[in-house]
Amino acid sequence: MANTLSPYLSPSLSAAAIVVLLVSCGILIQECEGQGLGQQAKALPPAGETCNGIFISYDFLKRTKEYPHVKNVTAQSWAFSSTASVLNTGKEVFKAWKLLIEFQHDEILVSVSGGNIEEATEFPASVGNGTTFVGASQPDLDSAINTAQDLSQIQAVIDLTGTQFGVKPPTVPMPKTIKLVNDGYKCPKPTTHKSSMYACCKKDPKAKTAVAKKTKFLARQKGDLLISYDVTQVYDDNYLVQVVMDNEHFLGRLDHWNLTWEWTRGEFIYSMKGAFTREIESLGCINGEAGKYYAGLDFSKVLNCQKNPIVSDLPSEKYNDSELGKIPNCCKDGNLLPIIMDPSKSKSAFTMQVYKIPPDLNKTAIYPPEKWQITGILNPHYKCGLPRRVEPARFPDTRGLEATVIAISSWQIVCNITKPTKRSTRCCVSFSSYYNDSVVPCNTCACGCDSAKTKKCNPNSPAMLLPAEALLVPFENRSAKTVAWAKMKHFTIPKRLPCADNCEVSINWHVVSDYKGGWSARITMFNWMTTQFENWFTALQFKKTPRGYQAAYSFNATTIPKLNHTIFLQGFIGANYLIALDNKSNPHVPGKQQSVISFTKKYSPNIQIAKGDGFPSKVFFNGEECSLPTRFPVKSGNQPNVVVDLAYQLLFFALAFTITQVL
Repeated sequence: MANTLSPYLSPSLSAAAIVVLLVSCGILIQECEGQGLGQQAKALPPAGETCNGIFISYDFLKRTKEYPHVKNVTAQSWAFSSTASVLNTGKEVFKAWKLLIEFQHDEILVSVSGGNIEEATEFPASVGNGTTFVGASQPDLDSAINTAQDLSQIQAVIDLTGTQFGVKPPTVPMPKTIKLVNDGYKCPKPTTHKSSMYACCKKDPKAKTAVAKKTKFLARQKGDLLISYDVTQVYDDNYLVQVVMDNEHFLGRLDHWNLTWEWTRGEFIYSMKGAFTREIESLGCINGEAGKYYAGLDFSKVLNCQKNPIVSDLPSEKYNDSELGKIPNCCKDGNLLPIIMDPSKSKSAFTMQVYKIPPDLNKTAIYPPEKWQITGILNPHYKCGLPRRVEPARFPDTRGLEATVIAISSWQIVCNITKPTKRSTRCCVSFSSYYNDSVVPCNTCACGCDSAKTKKCNPNSPAMLLPAEALLVPFENRSAKTVAWAKMKHFTIPKRLPCADNCEVSINWHVVSDYKGGWSARITMFNWMTTQFENWFTALQFKKTPRGYQAAYSFNATTIPKLNHTIFLQGFIGANYLIALDNKSNPHVPGKQQSVISFTKKYSPNIQIAKGDGFPSKVFFNGEECSLPTRFPVKSGNQPNVVVDLAYQLLFFALAFTITQVL
């Protein structure tokens, strides 16, 4: 029998060999079956196997003690790594997934792969209060039914690396909770088991969702600056795309804009019209994967191979250039103005030919770049979101026919203006009045201070009051006037004088008059830069007198009722330049524009101009929100020259109220 089974084996080894053979075959069969269905690195918990919806999880992997090593446990930092996943175990496609992870240990992320942070694009990113992750190249999760359970299409896995504080081993530093923040979905409290956290989220039957047009695309969103990435021609290894920027904010503006992004799949720019890259570079392609695949391509003709190219607008004289220009809405010197100023200058566009590398060599494999950023000379700070696949854009036929061209595919990037943090703005405001001969200057270091230059000045000392004529003098020439004024007025002189405001543009608001039926003020703008501002604008907002504006006498002015009755000021035609600093004179003379503005008390008869109601609560220059003083000049019956700090006023009123309650 043994010889019959295996003539080449001895009877004593035949049975053992058969067992080994069968076991080996079993293992091979199991491996083949696993590869055919797709395997996970870690088996799902029972809740995942039975979940009919969206299964979310968070797994803490490891951590290492970081330098410096300190005795204070709460201050000790740890390098950690973890993964989060979103798995579609339902029947329908899950669109635009959003996973909220509520971190609670002062986490700082230094890298994220497999997804993106929705509200931040720069690392390191502080996420100690939690953050939302969204899909990068995979915003939608298909169903297992549609893909034969291909995990690469139905699951998103996010790899996280960062720093956290204050949790000493063996305690595992888990987040407070995880959940989906997509509309119409409800997640139970997650289950935590050792270093894992998971939950099964399902559609909320009680959720009221608006009846929307059935489409496979996401709805276009509103924002301050909208960027559209519209693909108009496709080939296997490259495509032509049009990038369009629309300024949608009343006070939004960009001067000489610079636009940048990050390619995520090795793409490079072969050519461009309507704009140009700041650097013409092909070395990145030659030494990379592109150089291997496009071995016969002349890379000297390639425009840019950088992962993060910087793109700028062409000057207006290039508009009719057949090689560089002739793109609708291009070539405006990088100026994007508010619609209220000039609708024709509120849009900018350019086209580029983008080459791809393997494995994306087919007409449908198109991935828009990520991490979009746009900046100007002295403009608001914009924060841009991730590209969102939207319905293909439509635009007029360039041949002049009454036809509409529909893009092959479109993505939308929404950018919104963020409020500048303290000492990060680039313009500031000073206050003065007819009833007080001291000027409340711009705040110390209003636009930042260089630490190397603060040895001779105090960056934390309040700015000293000035005589009016000092506003025309550069800060480095003001010290003598400031000290002399303080001595004459018996003001306190600190041992180390306050540092400068360091702003490129300063604005003085001077209350000129106050009478029964109205009041007036004068606004003066000073340009301390060596470049001039064309088509400048200034905007003012008031808390107690929003509807009191009557007229501006040297500027073109209007109000924006939808924006808290903001007063919008710009120069008349021919006087719309704020000229540059004259650095040939000694001392230097700033560029200057001014106008008197009158107000009525019809809508606010009880306002008290001398107690601060005559000073703006917000001031903007070319869209940039300017730093305002924390105090303002007031008049007193017995003291003609008094400057009251807002904080002291609030303290006084609080004490008065307390005493009244006690009595």
